[in-house]
Amino acid sequence: MGVGYQAVQWNRQKKRYDAILLGGVVGFLAVFIGLGAVLFPNVTAETLIIRALALAAFVLLHVILMIGPLARLDDRFLPLLYNRRHMGVTMFVLALGHAVFSIIQFHALGDVNPFVSLLVSNTNFSSLAQFPFEQLGVLALFILFLMAATSHDFWLHNLTAPTWKRLHMLVYIAYALVVAHVVLGALQDQAGVVPSVLVAVGFVLVIGLQLVAGFRENKRDRPVDAAPEEGFVSVCLVDEIPEKRAKVVTIAGERVAVFKYDGKIAAVSNVCQHQNGPLGEGCVLDGFITCPWHGYQYIPETGASPPPFNERIPTFQTKLEGQTVLVSATPNPAGTRVEPSLIKARESG
Repeated sequence: MGVGYQAVQWNRQKKRYDAILLGGVVGFLAVFIGLGAVLFPNVTAETLIIRALALAAFVLLHVILMIGPLARLDDRFLPLLYNRRHMGVTMFVLALGHAVFSIIQFHALGDVNPFVSLLVSNTNFSSLAQFPFEQLGVLALFILFLMAATSHDFWLHNLTAPTWKRLHMLVYIAYALVVAHVVLGALQDQAGVVPSVLVAVGFVLVIGLQLVAGFRENKRDRPVDAAPEEGFVSVCLVDEIPEKRAKVVTIAGERVAVFKYDGKIAAVSNVCQHQNGPLGEGCVLDGFITCPWHGYQYIPETGASPPPFNERIPTFQTKLEGQTVLVSATPNPAGTRVEPSLIKARESG
């Protein structure tokens, strides 16, 4: 293992985030169980707990899946993104609690092992109405377990960011399994159309936000036109880049963040080495490119994180022709120092 395990360091923001999250979950469960006991006095306490845990986990899963595209569309959602993994672990614990109580209530009272009973009590895969929805839930829970177990930065560093990212993209498969689990299970026993409408609305919101954010990213991924000078492409004018911010362009299929700061122009890969966050949506803070997702920082000239950190990202040669910014189409190896282009020097010359 290249990186040793370190316990989560709760700073003030994380403590506040987790306190609000925990308070919200406890409040939700209390209200649901309390109202359920009043409105449905014949329903057992175990059933109310099972339903409360399931609904809380289902709602949190929707929130988790919407945070990403919302943060891409509006910076005000970035604080939620910062500790989204805490929400994911909480969601898994709720889902696990739902599974445990369900197994105890429906599969632990017979002679067959509860887990065996869960898997073999219903194998009617050919019937939509009688489909073994519980097995879909088991598979989804397994995926959520893998994600929760590898949520710590220890696994992110040792699995490498691309592998970790691919693993956590399985959340969309888990979501599809959970939706099928609900549609083929709980909704079959619910009278009225309200529960079905709410599930449909949640599904449309998740998919819709992903499509909108993806469409916006697709427009950004259109490659820039090649400049007359071989090896460089013209990406924008100096004035098109906000001070201490970046313009993200696509060169040779790779997103490049072109930053303007303190009279200089520097270009680096747009992909943060932490969780593949969009560096070009961050800013230059205290002289460092700062990722908007989790605050990882890089030196603009070298693409290296300040000591004691050792993350590295590729850099790109830049130059100015009048007010036009040109960037090399070929990236330098990660951590390579590149002298930034001086805006004032070019303008005065």
